[in-house]
Amino acid sequence: MGLNRRGPRFALAVLHNVTQPRRDCRRACEFLEAPGPFGFLAMPCQVKSRFLLLYGSQRGQAKAIAEEIGEQAGERGLVADICCLSQEDKYNLEKETAPVVFVVSTTGDGEPPDTALRFVKGLRAKTLPADHCAHLRYALLALGDSNYPHFCNCGKTIDKRLRELGAQQFYATGHADDGVGLELVVDPWIEGLWEAMRKALSDMSAAPERRGCVPDPGEADRSGLDLKIQFLALNDSAGPSPAVPESDAETAPLEASLHASVPPLSESALGVPALPPPFLSAELLEPLELLGTDGDGPCAEEPVHQVSVTRAEQLTREDAVKTALLLELEIAGTPFSYEPGDSFHVFCPNPTTQVEGLLQRLGLAARRGHRVRLQLLPQTRKRAAQIPSYIPENATLHCLLTWCLEITSVPKKAFLRALVDCTTDAAEQRRLLELCSKQGSADYSRFVRDPGLTLLELLGAFPSCAPPLSLLVEHLPRLHPRPYSAASSSLCHPGKLRFVFNIAEYPACSGRPVPRRGVCTGWLAQLVSPVLRPRGGPRPGPQPGLPGPKVSVSLRPSTAFHLPSDPTVPFIMVGPGTGVAPFIGFLQHRDQQRREIPDGDFGETWLFFGCRHKDRDFLFREELERFVESGTLTHLKVCFSRDAQQGEAPAPKYVQDNLRLHTRDVARVLFKQNGCFYVCGDAKNMARDVNEALIGIAGAELGLEKLEALQAVAALRDEKRYLQDIWG
Repeated sequence: MGLNRRGPRFALAVLHNVTQPRRDCRRACEFLEAPGPFGFLAMPCQVKSRFLLLYGSQRGQAKAIAEEIGEQAGERGLVADICCLSQEDKYNLEKETAPVVFVVSTTGDGEPPDTALRFVKGLRAKTLPADHCAHLRYALLALGDSNYPHFCNCGKTIDKRLRELGAQQFYATGHADDGVGLELVVDPWIEGLWEAMRKALSDMSAAPERRGCVPDPGEADRSGLDLKIQFLALNDSAGPSPAVPESDAETAPLEASLHASVPPLSESALGVPALPPPFLSAELLEPLELLGTDGDGPCAEEPVHQVSVTRAEQLTREDAVKTALLLELEIAGTPFSYEPGDSFHVFCPNPTTQVEGLLQRLGLAARRGHRVRLQLLPQTRKRAAQIPSYIPENATLHCLLTWCLEITSVPKKAFLRALVDCTTDAAEQRRLLELCSKQGSADYSRFVRDPGLTLLELLGAFPSCAPPLSLLVEHLPRLHPRPYSAASSSLCHPGKLRFVFNIAEYPACSGRPVPRRGVCTGWLAQLVSPVLRPRGGPRPGPQPGLPGPKVSVSLRPSTAFHLPSDPTVPFIMVGPGTGVAPFIGFLQHRDQQRREIPDGDFGETWLFFGCRHKDRDFLFREELERFVESGTLTHLKVCFSRDAQQGEAPAPKYVQDNLRLHTRDVARVLFKQNGCFYVCGDAKNMARDVNEALIGIAGAELGLEKLEALQAVAALRDEKRYLQDIWG
C-alpha cells in the first residue's frame, strides 16, 4: 500500500490472543479491514503459518543455514519448526500437514552426514508404499562440494526418494557448491523460497483442514488462534538512508584490494545479507587459576585418548615441493583399536600466533586466564538460540580461542555483515558491506575466500573494526579435530598406529603479510621437531628431562574402506602422494596374513602410485619394493609428473594415465573377477580424473556407450567395490 511520508512517523503493534470460535475471528478481520481513525489503515489479521524445517549437518553449515531460514521466516510472519533429522521424536513426516523444507549436506564419499544416516536409511526402505509421502509438499537445499565426485549426493538421494514416494516439490531444489562458495546458490535460493512458500501455504490451506498453522499450546482442539494486529500510519516514513561515502576518482586505487574497491562496485547500490540477530553475551570473570582448575585442553564429546608419539620421520627430501612426515603413536594399553582403512581424529589447538594476535587485537591479552561466562540474551530474536555445547562451562579466554573456536576459518558473509556495526571508519564500513554483498561476490572470493584469510588477517585490513568477544562465539565455527588415515596394520605393528601427512603451507599474499602453516599439520610438525628423524638420517636420541610429545586422538566411525573380507578377491589401489598411506596398512596386513597362512589362496594386488620426483618424494619406496619381492604386491605401477622423460615412448605423468596403459588388466580385475577398486588422495583433481579414466576403461573393454559405461561404474559403487577415501 502507498504511504504518505509527509508527516511524523507513527506505528502501533498489538498482539492479541483470540479464544473465540473461528466465526468471531472472521468478524474481527472484517472490522480491522475498515479504515481506522487518526489516518491509520488497519491491516487484516494474519494467522501465523508454520512450516517444518529439517536439517542434516556434519560440520554445522547446514544447521547454520537452516537457522538463517528460520530467522528470515520470523521476519515474514512465518514460524519455522526447526529440527535436526536425527531428532525423530520432534517431528513426524507421516502426519505432517505443513510444507517441509530440507537443508542437507554431504560428507565423505557421497555419504549422508552422521545426523541424517538413520533418516536416509528409513527413507530408502523398500517396504514403503509408493504413496507413502504423497501428502508432503517439500523444498530441498543440498550442500556439497563439486571437487568431490558425488556432489550433493545426500540431497539428491533424499530428493529422488521423496518423489518416488509421491511427495511434490513446491520449489526447485538448490545445489550449493562449497567449492566455489555456498552463498552463490544459498542466498538466491532462500530469497526465492518465500514466494514459493506463500503459494504452497495458500494451495494447502484450501484443504478441509487448516494446514500449517501454529497451534495454541493451551487448546487441544486448536480453536484458539494467534492473532497479530498491525497498524501502520499513512504518513509513516522510514527516513532517509544513511549516506554512503562516495569514491574519490582522483585518489581511488588503480586496482582493487582487500581493503579498497574500484568502480563499478565502489559506486554500486548493494544488496547485503540481513544483520544476524545477536543471541549471546560474553563476560570475563575471575581468573580460573583462583578456582584451582586448569581449563586448557581439547574440547570433545566423544572418548579421547592421549597417546605418545614414539616415532617421527621425514619421508621426503629437503628439496621436495611438499614435506611429508610419518608419525607413530603408542596405543597399547588404551581401548583404541583399528583395522587397515580406518581413520581417526587428531585434536589440535589453533596456532599460537593467531591466538596471541587475536588477544592483542581485541585488547584482552592481560585477561587470557579469566573465565568466560556465556549467557543467552533474554531479548534475542534468534529462534532456538543456545550456548554452544562444545564450550566448557569453566573455559578460560585462552582455552576458548585455542581449543574451542576455529579462529582460522574464512569469515562468512554473515560475519562480515555483523562486523560492519563494529567498525567506526566509514570507508571501512563500505568495503565490508561490499565484500558481503551480492555485487561484491567476486571480490569476496578473490580477496577473502580463495586466499583463505583468517579473522585476524581480515581485521588487519580494517583497523577501526573492534568486534566484541560474543560476536566471535556467535559466528566462528567449532574447532573440529582433523581426520587422518591409518598407515599401518596392527597385525604388523601391534600397539602402534602410524599416519602420514603433508605440512600445509599458506604463503604470504594480499591480506596475509606473513606465511603460515595448516592448523593441525603445522602444530604436529612443531610438536615432533625435537624428535624428528630427517630422511636418511639417524633417529634423535631421548632428551633427558623433556617429556615426549603427546597427542589426543579418537577413532572415527568405521566405513566400508577396508580390505575385502574374502582374501581371494583381487583389488586395485590408486594412491598418489600421501594417498598411499592406507594402502601401506592394506599391504602390511596382507603380508602378515600370507606369513600366517603360507599355503593360502590370495587374490592379486595392484598399486598405482604417483609423485612429482622419484628421488625426492617417492614415499615408502623401500617398503613397497619389499612387498613386490615377497609377492604381497603383485603389480606396482609408478609415475613421476616432474621428472624429465627418458626413452622414446612418453612415460605416464599421472596415475590416471597409468590406469589407461593397463586398461585390459583393470577391466579384467573389476568386471570379470569381481575385484575391488580403492582410491585415496586429492578429490579436486585426481579422484575426478581417475573416475573419468575408469569410465573410459569400462567403455573400451566392455564395448559400452558412455551412458552404459557410467552405469557400469555406478554399479561398482553400489556394490561397495569402488571405494574412496578422498579430501579437498
